[in-house]
Amino acid sequence: MNTLTAPARLDTARRLLVITGRALLGLYFIVPGIMKITGWTATGAYMAQHGVPLVPVLLVITIVLQVGGGICLAIGYRAPLMAFLLAGLTLLISLFMHDFWNSYEGGNPGHELQNFIKNMGIMAGLLYVAGSPGKSR
Repeated sequence: MNTLTAPARLDTARRLLVITGRALLGLYFIVPGIMKITGWTATGAYMAQHGVPLVPVLLVITIVLQVGGGICLAIGYRAPLMAFLLAGLTLLISLFMHDFWNSYEGGNPGHELQNFIKNMGIMAGLLYVAGSPGKSR
């Protein structure tokens, strides 16, 4: 026999949804961060093509934020802070790397526009996590 009341079941479901969403947002950063490690040269060249300064330094910072921040977000460690930092990183990546308003040799402005808009949606979710109160963060 199930002894949970309807409000308790609803609270449990909400907590599960928040935890799942936070884990998926974290995964969104962990995987690309690892891919930047394994594809260091190509990622650095892509950053340089887009005019990013200090590529090696910023690439290391990006990897640390993506992998470390993604893991922290996924497990709920300082989730609001991690979400806020990852939102800022997402904004910077979108402005520098998915600058659909510029033309690059071999570039695809439509693809960059799609990535830019997708990143704004991810950023919205991160800002929601950063600003949401509650134990289930």
